[in-house]
Amino acid sequence: MIYPLSSTAPLPNEDMPKEVKEDFMEARTILNFSPRGTCALLRLAIQKLCVHLGGKGDLNADIGSLVKRGLPEKVQKALDTVRVIGNNAVHPGQLDLKDDPATAQKLFGFINIICDYLITQPKNIDSFYDEKVPDTAKDQIDKRDKGTKGS
Repeated sequence: MIYPLSSTAPLPNEDMPKEVKEDFMEARTILNFSPRGTCALLRLAIQKLCVHLGGKGDLNADIGSLVKRGLPEKVQKALDTVRVIGNNAVHPGQLDLKDDPATAQKLFGFINIICDYLITQPKNIDSFYDEKVPDTAKDQIDKRDKGTKGS
């Protein structure tokens, strides 16, 4: 059965930005037909994600900027894995991804992990903090931390 198209790739993180989600979903539809194309689309997705997070569009430099801002090594490795494999999908390189859906499949999970760490977790923490921590306690925290942020 060719239609409807089905995919074993995970669905995107619910907080994934729309412009990233579009490429992610397109990659899902071609996973079984073109793992190489899937990897290239997922590389494009993280480039758009980095721009969404304040990057300028040079993926390698944008990842470096996130690292300078405190990005954990494991998330950096996930980003660089998608970047390098995606680059090799479209440029002659050391990887042959034509018949490698398992590699492409893994990249979907990495992108969801990246979105969870950089978007979902901060959103959930901020929302819960705003809702549950009393304003008087927030004022005390701000006083305590005044002058220490950005040091």
